[in-house]
Amino acid sequence: MKHIKFALFLWITTASISAVFSQELLSKKEAITLALENNYGILMAKNNIKIAENNASVLNSGFLPKITASSGINYSNNNTELTSQSGTTSKTDNAEVTSYNGSLALNYTLFDGFGRAYNYKKLKESYNLSELEAKAIVENSLLQIFSLYYEVARLTEDTKNILETLAISKQRLTRANYAFEYGQNTKLQLLNAEVDVNNDSIRYINLQRLLSNSKRDLNLLLGRNVTTDFGVDTNISFNQLFNFQTVLKKAKAYNVDIQKLDKSIVLNDLDIKINQSDLFPTLNLNSSYGFNKYNNDATFTYAEQLSKGLSAGISLNWSVFDGGSTKTRIKNSKIIADNLQIQKEQINNTIERSIANAIEIYNNALFILQAEEKNVETNLHNFSRTEEQFKLGQITSIEFRQAQINLLNAQSSLNQAKYDAKNAELLILQLSGDLLNIEF
Repeated sequence: MKHIKFALFLWITTASISAVFSQELLSKKEAITLALENNYGILMAKNNIKIAENNASVLNSGFLPKITASSGINYSNNNTELTSQSGTTSKTDNAEVTSYNGSLALNYTLFDGFGRAYNYKKLKESYNLSELEAKAIVENSLLQIFSLYYEVARLTEDTKNILETLAISKQRLTRANYAFEYGQNTKLQLLNAEVDVNNDSIRYINLQRLLSNSKRDLNLLLGRNVTTDFGVDTNISFNQLFNFQTVLKKAKAYNVDIQKLDKSIVLNDLDIKINQSDLFPTLNLNSSYGFNKYNNDATFTYAEQLSKGLSAGISLNWSVFDGGSTKTRIKNSKIIADNLQIQKEQINNTIERSIANAIEIYNNALFILQAEEKNVETNLHNFSRTEEQFKLGQITSIEFRQAQINLLNAQSSLNQAKYDAKNAELLILQLSGDLLNIEF
């Protein structure tokens, strides 16, 4: 019965390994493509760009004239009584009048203190700012996606390692069972082997749960069915070592947060000019063409009246004093400009600090990665020798198990170090403004 259970376990283990490594492979490039097409945050950012583009159109600029058409029809039925100075009275009952009217009017602002021109420029700069905001959303989304992508890769490799460990533990349990049946082992050694198999099984189940959760989280960011199963590329390459001054120079030129703040400064300068334009007069052109027609009944002298014609005029309006609200807006806009300059200095210092921290983290991660690689190599050699000695009965099962755990922990630490280093590299690329320029 135990032999049957063991055969069943080996079949399940083999099936699990096949399931993990025979799935459809989701490459990093495919993940980026899916995110750009389906990620909810990126899609909304693209729509915000379209809104800003519509707002920046000449149709929303105020430079085009306003043309309005109107028409109407009216009916009246009146009783009229007239009394002259001499006391003579005349009456008119049920005097009916039907009137028709229509007009076409044009209104155009010839001059408004250049406020319209500055406002149009502001709309254009707002569109540019919306593009930068969308770029920031794309960068942050990609960081999230690759953080999850590498987490799936890490858990995939950890799952592979625990499956190999579990298979070795099961083989040990089989040998312990045979040895116990033939009186070569104690019951304690058999129980220890069973406990180790159970512990490895629990660790495998927990890793499977974490792996499934991470895949669902990644699918959500990619905007596709969260239950879609997939495998990932676990190969990692590191682009380069980073020089602080080089990265800092790139960041000052291309970092999206710095670019957004620079654009905010430009927009505030335009706000100052727009407010200043309210100090100037406004010159408007008004013109219209219309007609009026009246159909009168027999009680009127004229059966029909018709008038039509063109009218035009120019009006000048100047708010000589508005209670000081315009000057207050100008003063506040200038104060905001000072705050933006302070904020720019702050963000420059913050990014400089973040770059220094990120490069140090990256360099440390690479050092740890190299150390973990050597650690795995040492533990592999140690486990191989321990396994030979265990088969020859030269060491105890406890010593064998410790070597097995040491190897598994070393492999797990190596995986963690590898993906920590890659995430640190991506953060540096984001700070320098290069994240969207790299090839995955």
